[in-house]
Amino acid sequence: MLLILGVVTAGPAAACISPEPPFLPQSEEDMQTYADLIRGDFEAYIADVQEYFRCIDGERARAFIEASEVSEEYGRFIEAVE
Repeated sequence: MLLILGVVTAGPAAACISPEPPFLPQSEEDMQTYADLIRGDFEAYIADVQEYFRCIDGERARAFIEASEVSEEYGRFIEAVE
């Protein structure tokens, strides 16, 4: 049972995947040639990184609640064995 809970609680963290930064060519000529593609890559990155930030914020909140619950359980354990 504990193993199943561990796998379930680990799920959100695994879903937070940092996006790859877009490639920007060194040559201004290449930038001009591929401007639409590059612009799209940067806009997609900005949207993806915002989603990533939301994901890690949610994971942080979840982990904080979990840590509080575990701390309370540990306190009960210490009281029981002393």
